[in-house]
Amino acid sequence: MNDIKIAVIGLGYVGLPLARLFSTKYPTIGFDINQGRVAELMRGHDATLEVEDTLLQEAIANNGFVCTNDLSKIEDCTFYVVTVPTPVDVNNNPDLTPLYKASETVGKVISKGDIVVYESTVYPGVTEDECLPVVEKVSGLKFNVDFFAGYSPERINPGDKLHTVEKIKKVTSGSTPEIGKIVNEVYASVITAGTHLAPTMKVAEAAKVIENSQRDINIAFVNELSKIFNKMGIDTNAVLEAAGTKWNFLPFRPGLVGGHCIGVDPYYLAQAAQRSGYNPEIILAGRRMNDGMGEYVANEIVKLMLKRGIQVLGANILILGITFKENCPDVRNTKVIDIIKALAEYNIHLTIYDPWANPAEVKHEYGVVTTRELPVNRYDAVVLAVAHNEFKPLDIASLKKEKAVVYDVKGLLKEADGRL
Repeated sequence: MNDIKIAVIGLGYVGLPLARLFSTKYPTIGFDINQGRVAELMRGHDATLEVEDTLLQEAIANNGFVCTNDLSKIEDCTFYVVTVPTPVDVNNNPDLTPLYKASETVGKVISKGDIVVYESTVYPGVTEDECLPVVEKVSGLKFNVDFFAGYSPERINPGDKLHTVEKIKKVTSGSTPEIGKIVNEVYASVITAGTHLAPTMKVAEAAKVIENSQRDINIAFVNELSKIFNKMGIDTNAVLEAAGTKWNFLPFRPGLVGGHCIGVDPYYLAQAAQRSGYNPEIILAGRRMNDGMGEYVANEIVKLMLKRGIQVLGANILILGITFKENCPDVRNTKVIDIIKALAEYNIHLTIYDPWANPAEVKHEYGVVTTRELPVNRYDAVVLAVAHNEFKPLDIASLKKEKAVVYDVKGLLKEADGRL
Protein backbone atom coordinates (compact mmCIF):
# COMPACT_ATOMS: atom_id res chain seq x y z
CA MET A 1 0.00 0.00 0.00
CA ASN A 2 3.04 2.29 -0.27
CA ASP A 3 1.98 3.67 -3.67
CA ILE A 4 -1.52 4.69 -2.58
CA LYS A 5 -2.46 8.33 -3.14
CA ILE A 6 -6.01 9.20 -2.16
CA ALA A 7 -8.49 11.65 -3.66
CA VAL A 8 -11.73 12.29 -1.79
CA ILE A 9 -14.42 13.72 -4.07
CA GLY A 10 -16.97 15.82 -2.21
CA LEU A 11 -15.84 17.76 0.87
CA GLY A 12 -19.02 18.01 2.92
CA TYR A 13 -19.94 16.48 6.27
CA VAL A 14 -18.72 13.07 5.13
CA GLY A 15 -15.83 13.77 2.80
CA LEU A 16 -13.84 16.33 4.76
CA PRO A 17 -13.49 14.35 8.03
CA LEU A 18 -12.54 11.26 6.02
CA ALA A 19 -10.02 13.13 3.87
CA ARG A 20 -8.45 14.73 6.93
CA LEU A 21 -8.15 11.30 8.56
CA PHE A 22 -6.64 9.69 5.44
CA SER A 23 -4.07 12.49 5.29
CA THR A 24 -2.56 11.26 8.56
CA LYS A 25 -1.46 8.09 6.75
CA TYR A 26 -1.43 8.73 2.98
CA PRO A 27 -0.87 11.59 0.54
CA THR A 28 -4.44 12.92 0.27
CA ILE A 29 -6.20 15.51 -1.87
CA GLY A 30 -9.73 16.73 -1.29
CA PHE A 31 -11.70 17.64 -4.42
CA ASP A 32 -14.88 19.73 -4.53
CA ILE A 33 -16.53 21.69 -7.34
CA ASN A 34 -17.44 24.51 -4.93
CA GLN A 35 -14.56 26.96 -5.24
CA GLY A 36 -15.74 28.93 -2.21
CA ARG A 37 -15.74 25.81 -0.08
CA VAL A 38 -12.23 24.90 -1.27
CA ALA A 39 -10.90 28.37 -0.50
CA GLU A 40 -12.47 28.34 2.96
CA LEU A 41 -10.91 24.98 3.78
CA MET A 42 -7.47 26.01 2.57
CA ARG A 43 -7.73 28.98 4.93
CA GLY A 44 -8.09 26.40 7.68
CA HIS A 45 -11.78 26.73 8.52
CA ASP A 46 -14.65 24.25 8.14
CA ALA A 47 -18.06 25.94 8.20
CA THR A 48 -19.79 22.61 8.85
CA LEU A 49 -17.84 22.37 12.13
CA GLU A 50 -17.21 18.66 11.56
CA VAL A 51 -13.44 19.12 11.59
CA GLU A 52 -11.90 21.38 14.20
CA ASP A 53 -9.91 24.21 12.66
CA THR A 54 -6.76 23.16 14.54
CA LEU A 55 -6.96 19.64 13.08
CA LEU A 56 -7.61 20.97 9.59
CA GLN A 57 -4.75 23.43 9.81
CA GLU A 58 -2.46 20.68 11.11
CA ALA A 59 -3.41 18.43 8.20
CA ILE A 60 -2.59 21.20 5.73
CA ALA A 61 0.65 22.28 7.39
CA ASN A 62 2.06 18.95 8.53
CA ASN A 63 0.42 16.26 6.37
CA GLY A 64 0.44 18.09 3.06
CA PHE A 65 -3.36 17.86 2.81
CA VAL A 66 -4.66 19.93 -0.11
CA CYS A 67 -8.18 20.88 -1.18
CA THR A 68 -8.81 21.78 -4.80
CA ASN A 69 -11.38 22.17 -7.57
CA ASP A 70 -8.73 21.55 -10.21
CA LEU A 71 -9.13 18.10 -11.80
CA SER A 72 -5.53 17.99 -12.94
CA LYS A 73 -4.43 17.91 -9.29
CA ILE A 74 -6.00 14.46 -8.74
CA GLU A 75 -4.93 12.79 -11.99
CA ASP A 76 -2.04 10.95 -10.33
CA CYS A 77 -4.12 9.57 -7.47
CA THR A 78 -4.64 5.82 -7.27
CA PHE A 79 -7.49 5.48 -4.75
CA TYR A 80 -10.61 7.59 -5.34
CA VAL A 81 -13.33 7.95 -2.71
CA VAL A 82 -16.72 9.42 -3.67
CA THR A 83 -18.60 11.11 -0.83
CA VAL A 84 -21.25 13.22 -2.57
CA PRO A 85 -24.84 13.56 -1.23
CA THR A 86 -27.65 11.30 -2.42
CA PRO A 87 -30.92 13.20 -1.89
CA VAL A 88 -34.49 12.52 -2.98
CA ASP A 89 -36.52 14.71 -5.35
CA VAL A 90 -39.84 16.44 -4.62
CA ASN A 91 -41.62 13.12 -5.14
CA ASN A 92 -39.25 11.31 -2.74
CA ASN A 93 -37.60 9.40 -5.58
CA PRO A 94 -33.81 8.89 -5.27
CA ASP A 95 -31.87 11.59 -7.08
CA LEU A 96 -28.60 10.10 -8.34
CA THR A 97 -27.49 13.24 -10.20
CA PRO A 98 -24.61 14.04 -7.81
CA LEU A 99 -23.37 10.45 -8.13
CA TYR A 100 -23.51 10.53 -11.93
CA LYS A 101 -21.51 13.78 -11.99
CA ALA A 102 -18.97 12.47 -9.49
CA SER A 103 -18.60 9.30 -11.56
CA GLU A 104 -17.92 11.46 -14.64
CA THR A 105 -15.25 13.26 -12.63
CA VAL A 106 -13.63 9.96 -11.66
CA GLY A 107 -13.81 8.77 -15.26
CA LYS A 108 -11.80 11.78 -16.42
CA VAL A 109 -8.86 11.04 -14.11
CA ILE A 110 -8.83 7.31 -13.31
CA SER A 111 -6.00 5.18 -14.69
CA LYS A 112 -5.30 1.48 -15.11
CA GLY A 113 -5.01 -0.35 -11.81
CA ASP A 114 -6.78 2.38 -9.81
CA ILE A 115 -9.62 1.79 -7.33
CA VAL A 116 -12.74 3.92 -6.84
CA VAL A 117 -14.73 3.51 -3.62
CA TYR A 118 -18.23 4.92 -3.17
CA GLU A 119 -19.47 5.99 0.24
CA SER A 120 -22.72 7.70 -0.72
CA THR A 121 -25.93 6.05 0.48
CA VAL A 122 -27.64 4.11 -2.32
CA TYR A 123 -29.92 1.14 -2.80
CA PRO A 124 -28.28 -2.22 -3.61
CA GLY A 125 -26.88 -2.35 -7.13
CA VAL A 126 -26.41 1.38 -7.77
CA THR A 127 -22.61 1.27 -7.61
CA GLU A 128 -22.32 -1.50 -10.21
CA ASP A 129 -25.35 -0.74 -12.36
CA GLU A 130 -25.41 3.07 -12.37
CA CYS A 131 -22.07 4.56 -11.29
CA LEU A 132 -19.39 2.29 -12.73
CA PRO A 133 -20.82 2.28 -16.29
CA VAL A 134 -20.40 6.07 -16.24
CA VAL A 135 -16.77 5.70 -15.16
CA GLU A 136 -16.25 3.13 -17.94
CA LYS A 137 -17.83 5.34 -20.60
CA VAL A 138 -15.87 8.48 -19.70
CA SER A 139 -12.52 6.77 -19.07
CA GLY A 140 -12.64 4.19 -21.84
CA LEU A 141 -11.41 1.63 -19.29
CA LYS A 142 -13.01 -1.71 -18.48
CA PHE A 143 -14.40 -2.29 -14.98
CA ASN A 144 -12.71 -5.15 -13.09
CA VAL A 145 -10.14 -5.42 -15.87
CA ASP A 146 -8.49 -1.99 -16.07
CA PHE A 147 -9.85 -0.44 -12.87
CA PHE A 148 -11.62 -1.72 -9.75
CA ALA A 149 -14.18 -0.58 -7.21
CA GLY A 150 -15.39 -0.81 -3.68
CA TYR A 151 -18.26 0.36 -1.51
CA SER A 152 -17.85 1.54 2.08
CA PRO A 153 -20.97 3.26 3.44
CA GLU A 154 -20.47 6.46 5.42
CA ARG A 155 -21.59 6.50 9.04
CA ILE A 156 -20.95 10.13 9.92
CA ASN A 157 -23.24 11.55 12.60
CA PRO A 158 -23.21 15.34 12.05
CA GLY A 159 -22.45 17.34 15.18
CA ASP A 160 -21.35 14.26 17.14
CA LYS A 161 -17.94 14.94 18.67
CA LEU A 162 -17.85 11.56 20.43
CA HIS A 163 -18.49 9.20 17.50
CA THR A 164 -16.06 10.72 15.01
CA VAL A 165 -15.15 8.96 11.77
CA GLU A 166 -12.19 6.99 13.15
CA LYS A 167 -14.25 5.78 16.13
CA ILE A 168 -17.08 4.28 14.07
CA LYS A 169 -16.66 0.74 12.78
CA LYS A 170 -16.50 0.76 8.99
CA VAL A 171 -18.15 -1.67 6.58
CA THR A 172 -16.00 -2.25 3.49
CA SER A 173 -16.30 -4.24 0.26
CA GLY A 174 -14.67 -4.67 -3.11
CA SER A 175 -15.58 -5.58 -6.68
CA THR A 176 -13.44 -8.72 -6.34
CA PRO A 177 -12.32 -10.61 -3.22
CA GLU A 178 -8.76 -9.38 -3.72
CA ILE A 179 -9.82 -5.75 -4.13
CA GLY A 180 -12.08 -6.11 -1.09
CA LYS A 181 -9.03 -6.98 0.99
CA ILE A 182 -7.11 -3.95 -0.32
CA VAL A 183 -10.02 -1.58 0.34
CA ASN A 184 -10.43 -3.04 3.80
CA GLU A 185 -6.72 -2.65 4.57
CA VAL A 186 -6.73 1.00 3.53
CA TYR A 187 -9.66 1.84 5.80
CA ALA A 188 -8.44 -0.38 8.64
CA SER A 189 -5.15 1.52 8.68
CA VAL A 190 -6.93 4.70 9.85
CA ILE A 191 -10.20 3.50 11.46
CA THR A 192 -9.31 2.70 15.08
CA ALA A 193 -12.76 1.19 15.71
CA GLY A 194 -12.03 -1.52 13.15
CA THR A 195 -13.67 -2.66 9.94
CA HIS A 196 -16.06 -5.33 8.67
CA LEU A 197 -15.34 -6.71 5.21
CA ALA A 198 -18.66 -7.53 3.53
CA PRO A 199 -18.69 -10.33 0.91
CA THR A 200 -20.00 -8.10 -1.91
CA MET A 201 -20.65 -4.44 -2.66
CA LYS A 202 -24.40 -5.10 -2.80
CA VAL A 203 -24.32 -6.50 0.74
CA ALA A 204 -22.50 -3.36 1.91
CA GLU A 205 -25.01 -1.13 0.09
CA ALA A 206 -27.93 -3.01 1.64
CA ALA A 207 -26.39 -2.86 5.11
CA LYS A 208 -26.15 0.91 4.93
CA VAL A 209 -29.64 1.52 3.66
CA ILE A 210 -31.28 -0.63 6.37
CA GLU A 211 -29.38 1.01 9.25
CA ASN A 212 -31.28 4.27 9.03
CA SER A 213 -34.49 2.61 7.82
CA GLN A 214 -34.54 0.62 11.06
CA ARG A 215 -34.17 3.82 13.11
CA ASP A 216 -36.85 5.53 11.03
CA ILE A 217 -39.35 2.76 11.68
CA ASN A 218 -38.61 2.69 15.42
CA ILE A 219 -39.03 6.47 15.69
CA ALA A 220 -42.26 6.26 13.70
CA PHE A 221 -43.56 3.74 16.26
CA VAL A 222 -42.91 6.04 19.22
CA ASN A 223 -44.29 9.00 17.27
CA GLU A 224 -47.51 7.06 16.86
CA LEU A 225 -47.43 6.20 20.56
CA SER A 226 -47.08 9.91 21.29
CA LYS A 227 -50.22 10.67 19.31
CA ILE A 228 -52.13 7.90 21.07
CA PHE A 229 -51.02 8.84 24.59
CA ASN A 230 -51.69 12.54 23.97
CA LYS A 231 -55.27 11.60 23.12
CA MET A 232 -55.45 9.62 26.37
CA GLY A 233 -53.88 12.36 28.48
CA ILE A 234 -50.82 10.23 29.32
CA ASP A 235 -47.23 11.55 29.43
CA THR A 236 -45.44 9.70 26.61
CA ASN A 237 -41.96 10.29 28.04
CA ALA A 238 -43.06 8.93 31.40
CA VAL A 239 -44.38 5.81 29.66
CA LEU A 240 -41.13 5.32 27.74
CA GLU A 241 -39.10 5.83 30.90
CA ALA A 242 -41.11 3.16 32.69
CA ALA A 243 -40.94 0.73 29.77
CA GLY A 244 -37.21 1.42 29.48
CA THR A 245 -36.57 -0.34 32.76
CA LYS A 246 -36.84 -3.63 30.86
CA TRP A 247 -33.40 -4.81 29.70
CA ASN A 248 -34.28 -5.22 26.03
CA PHE A 249 -36.55 -2.22 25.51
CA LEU A 250 -35.17 0.06 22.76
CA PRO A 251 -34.72 3.67 23.98
CA PHE A 252 -36.25 5.60 21.08
CA ARG A 253 -38.01 8.94 21.62
CA PRO A 254 -40.65 10.74 19.55
CA GLY A 255 -39.52 13.66 17.42
CA LEU A 256 -38.99 15.20 14.01
CA VAL A 257 -37.04 13.03 11.57
CA GLY A 258 -35.08 15.13 9.10
CA GLY A 259 -31.52 15.36 7.90
CA HIS A 260 -29.88 13.63 4.97
CA CYS A 261 -29.88 10.06 6.34
CA ILE A 262 -32.80 8.80 8.42
CA GLY A 263 -35.32 10.92 6.54
CA VAL A 264 -33.96 9.89 3.12
CA ASP A 265 -32.49 6.38 3.20
CA PRO A 266 -35.81 4.54 3.58
CA TYR A 267 -36.93 5.91 0.23
CA TYR A 268 -33.84 4.35 -1.38
CA LEU A 269 -34.72 0.99 0.18
CA ALA A 270 -38.35 1.34 -0.90
CA GLN A 271 -37.21 2.10 -4.45
CA ALA A 272 -35.05 -1.01 -4.49
CA ALA A 273 -37.93 -3.13 -3.20
CA GLN A 274 -40.32 -1.80 -5.85
CA ARG A 275 -37.77 -2.44 -8.60
CA SER A 276 -37.63 -6.03 -7.40
CA GLY A 277 -41.41 -6.36 -7.61
CA TYR A 278 -42.20 -5.96 -3.91
CA ASN A 279 -44.37 -3.18 -2.53
CA PRO A 280 -42.95 -2.23 0.90
CA GLU A 281 -45.54 -1.50 3.56
CA ILE A 282 -43.86 -0.95 6.92
CA ILE A 283 -41.02 1.17 5.48
CA LEU A 284 -43.34 3.62 3.72
CA ALA A 285 -45.82 3.64 6.61
CA GLY A 286 -43.00 4.75 8.87
CA ARG A 287 -42.05 7.47 6.41
CA ARG A 288 -45.64 8.75 6.23
CA MET A 289 -45.85 8.88 10.01
CA ASN A 290 -42.58 10.76 10.43
CA ASP A 291 -43.13 13.11 7.50
CA GLY A 292 -46.42 14.23 9.06
CA MET A 293 -45.06 15.11 12.51
CA GLY A 294 -44.28 18.77 11.72
CA GLU A 295 -47.87 19.50 10.73
CA TYR A 296 -49.09 17.51 13.74
CA VAL A 297 -46.98 19.66 16.09
CA ALA A 298 -48.30 22.86 14.50
CA ASN A 299 -51.90 21.70 14.91
CA GLU A 300 -51.30 20.80 18.57
CA ILE A 301 -49.84 24.26 19.21
CA VAL A 302 -52.87 25.94 17.66
CA LYS A 303 -55.25 23.76 19.72
CA LEU A 304 -53.45 24.71 22.94
CA MET A 305 -53.61 28.40 22.01
CA LEU A 306 -57.33 28.20 21.33
CA LYS A 307 -57.92 26.44 24.65
CA ARG A 308 -56.11 29.33 26.37
CA GLY A 309 -58.26 31.84 24.54
CA ILE A 310 -55.27 33.18 22.61
CA GLN A 311 -56.06 34.85 19.28
CA VAL A 312 -54.31 32.65 16.71
CA LEU A 313 -54.67 34.98 13.73
CA GLY A 314 -51.80 37.43 13.90
CA ALA A 315 -50.27 35.83 17.00
CA ASN A 316 -46.54 36.09 17.67
CA ILE A 317 -44.71 32.79 18.08
CA LEU A 318 -41.04 32.15 18.85
CA ILE A 319 -39.48 29.06 17.29
CA LEU A 320 -36.28 27.92 19.02
CA GLY A 321 -34.12 26.13 16.45
CA ILE A 322 -34.35 25.30 12.75
CA THR A 323 -31.40 22.94 12.11
CA PHE A 324 -32.25 19.28 11.57
CA LYS A 325 -30.59 18.27 14.85
CA GLU A 326 -29.02 19.76 17.95
CA ASN A 327 -25.61 21.45 18.12
CA CYS A 328 -25.14 21.26 14.37
CA PRO A 329 -25.41 23.97 11.66
CA ASP A 330 -26.91 21.61 9.05
CA VAL A 331 -30.36 22.73 7.86
CA ARG A 332 -30.72 20.22 5.04
CA ASN A 333 -34.07 18.44 5.10
CA THR A 334 -34.97 19.91 8.49
CA LYS A 335 -38.52 19.06 9.51
CA VAL A 336 -38.81 22.19 11.64
CA ILE A 337 -39.71 23.90 8.37
CA ASP A 338 -42.90 21.80 8.30
CA ILE A 339 -43.95 23.33 11.64
CA ILE A 340 -43.14 26.79 10.31
CA LYS A 341 -45.09 26.33 7.08
CA ALA A 342 -48.13 24.92 8.87
CA LEU A 343 -48.21 27.78 11.40
CA ALA A 344 -47.72 30.36 8.64
CA GLU A 345 -51.05 29.27 7.13
CA TYR A 346 -52.76 30.88 10.14
CA ASN A 347 -51.08 34.23 9.32
CA ILE A 348 -49.05 33.89 12.48
CA HIS A 349 -45.98 36.11 12.92
CA LEU A 350 -43.00 33.82 13.43
CA THR A 351 -39.63 34.66 14.94
CA ILE A 352 -37.05 31.91 14.37
CA TYR A 353 -34.00 31.96 16.62
CA ASP A 354 -31.12 29.57 15.99
CA PRO A 355 -27.55 30.43 17.03
CA TRP A 356 -26.20 27.56 14.91
CA ALA A 357 -27.95 28.12 11.57
CA ASN A 358 -26.60 30.45 8.91
CA PRO A 359 -29.44 32.94 8.17
CA ALA A 360 -28.34 33.34 4.55
CA GLU A 361 -28.36 29.57 4.02
CA VAL A 362 -31.80 29.20 5.60
CA LYS A 363 -33.17 32.06 3.50
CA HIS A 364 -31.75 30.51 0.33
CA GLU A 365 -32.98 27.01 1.17
CA TYR A 366 -36.43 27.75 2.59
CA GLY A 367 -37.20 31.42 2.03
CA VAL A 368 -37.64 32.20 5.73
CA VAL A 369 -35.86 34.73 7.93
CA THR A 370 -33.94 33.57 11.01
CA THR A 371 -31.76 35.26 13.59
CA ARG A 372 -28.70 34.24 15.59
CA GLU A 373 -29.52 36.76 18.34
CA LEU A 374 -32.06 35.99 21.06
CA PRO A 375 -34.99 38.39 20.48
CA VAL A 376 -36.06 40.66 23.33
CA ASN A 377 -39.81 40.22 23.22
CA ARG A 378 -42.71 38.31 24.75
CA TYR A 379 -44.65 35.83 22.67
CA ASP A 380 -48.05 34.16 22.52
CA ALA A 381 -46.31 30.81 22.16
CA VAL A 382 -42.76 29.51 22.47
CA VAL A 383 -41.80 26.32 20.61
CA LEU A 384 -38.62 24.44 21.50
CA ALA A 385 -37.95 22.67 18.20
CA VAL A 386 -34.23 21.78 18.47
CA ALA A 387 -32.27 20.79 21.58
CA HIS A 388 -29.26 23.11 21.17
CA ASN A 389 -27.14 23.48 24.30
CA GLU A 390 -27.76 27.23 24.15
CA PHE A 391 -31.46 26.66 24.76
CA LYS A 392 -31.09 24.64 27.96
CA PRO A 393 -30.35 27.59 30.30
CA LEU A 394 -32.91 29.90 28.67
CA ASP A 395 -35.47 31.54 30.95
CA ILE A 396 -38.52 30.54 28.93
CA ALA A 397 -40.84 32.47 31.27
CA SER A 398 -39.15 35.72 30.26
CA LEU A 399 -39.94 35.05 26.61
CA LYS A 400 -43.68 34.48 26.90
CA LYS A 401 -46.78 36.45 27.69
CA GLU A 402 -48.73 35.62 30.83
CA LYS A 403 -51.00 32.94 29.36
CA ALA A 404 -48.75 31.97 26.47
CA VAL A 405 -48.33 28.37 25.34
CA VAL A 406 -45.00 26.53 25.63
CA TYR A 407 -44.60 23.52 23.36
CA ASP A 408 -41.60 21.21 23.76
CA VAL A 409 -40.77 19.07 20.73
CA LYS A 410 -37.61 17.64 22.33
CA GLY A 411 -38.79 16.82 25.86
CA LEU A 412 -36.24 19.15 27.50
CA LEU A 413 -38.49 21.49 29.45
CA LYS A 414 -39.91 20.46 32.80
CA GLU A 415 -42.82 22.84 32.48
CA ALA A 416 -44.45 22.73 29.05
CA ASP A 417 -48.08 22.91 28.03
CA GLY A 418 -47.55 20.37 25.28
CA ARG A 419 -44.85 18.01 24.07
CA LEU A 420 -44.33 15.08 21.77
